Amino acid sequence: MKPKSQIIGMEPYKPGKPMEEVKRELGLSEVHKLASNENPYGPSPAVPKAVFEAAKRAEVYPDGYAAEIRGAVAACLDVHPSQLIFGAGSDEVILMLCRAFLTPETNTVMAAPSFSQYKHNAVIEGAEIREVPLKNGSHDLPAMLQQIDENTRIVWVCNPNNPTGTYTTAEEFDAFIKQVPSDVLVVSDEAYFEYVTAPDYPDTLSRLSDYPNLMVLRTFSKAYGLASLRIGYGVASPDLIEVLDPVRPPFNTTTIAQSAAIAALDDQEYIKNCRDRNRKALDQFVDFCKKHGLSYLPSQTNFLLLDTGIPGNKMFEALLRKGIIVRSGEALGFPTSIRVTAGKDEQNHLFLQALEESIKENSTFAEH
Repeated sequence: MKPKSQIIGMEPYKPGKPMEEVKRELGLSEVHKLASNENPYGPSPAVPKAVFEAAKRAEVYPDGYAAEIRGAVAACLDVHPSQLIFGAGSDEVILMLCRAFLTPETNTVMAAPSFSQYKHNAVIEGAEIREVPLKNGSHDLPAMLQQIDENTRIVWVCNPNNPTGTYTTAEEFDAFIKQVPSDVLVVSDEAYFEYVTAPDYPDTLSRLSDYPNLMVLRTFSKAYGLASLRIGYGVASPDLIEVLDPVRPPFNTTTIAQSAAIAALDDQEYIKNCRDRNRKALDQFVDFCKKHGLSYLPSQTNFLLLDTGIPGNKMFEALLRKGIIVRSGEALGFPTSIRVTAGKDEQNHLFLQALEESIKENSTFAEH
């Protein structure tokens, strides 16, 4: 048995701790998970009915072409259906891109830290990874340009970036893509697009006609609340989609996921409401940071990366014992930070209360 040498010793993706596991381990009756950037309000009320109806056809293979959701997304985004490709979450589209374009003779450029699956899938393909450190928590696009050479195949721009929540402006993105060689694919990963409120965020879809080497990724896992159903998509030129589509596994998105996505997409008023409530929650987090003198990175997502000055794993454990699950910044490249997802009002209140207590407890411990 001889697997690819590059996958030996690789770590699988590690999601946040499940709530039931935490309850059992710590003997807690109530636990709030604010670690995985899920929409705390769930999907549109129209989704459960769509899921129920779709489940009646469970014995039939799904539409591999995803015609209905393809048409719905195309109409919503004002693009041609031939410009779309669907995956089991945008994660699978990332996997398809790496499989289609990367080889051991090529390289790929990305920010660090950024979404882990760019690097993970590139390593599997044996490609050279060129990571460019963030600058003040944001992509250093001029430095990323300098890393591009004749062997570069994909450049990843996570916008807004995970795990920092920062974003690349329209001016910055335009200046960047104009200088990228036309045979290098630029991927604008916009998983948190629906949460963005910044007026100078780039309208990448309008740039697709000028840049055939651009692909935009979006997902139904975040604001649309369909994380468990796994459906996302890429938007690009028809020629690029035609190249990529043979890599797509057959029947890769389920009938239930497609039906749920159609129902969710149709309820844009619900998405607006989620975006407004999310911004209110982030403002509360920011106010807390300012009050307590904690540094943070301004976020255009549904999470905030904040620096408590205490090791991230230590703060993670302290909050865990109080029934709050967050992500430690140590594994994300920010050793004294935590990343917290905006929850419902009560969850946010409990988190801030637990955080204030944990900071005091750990500060006292440090002094002793």
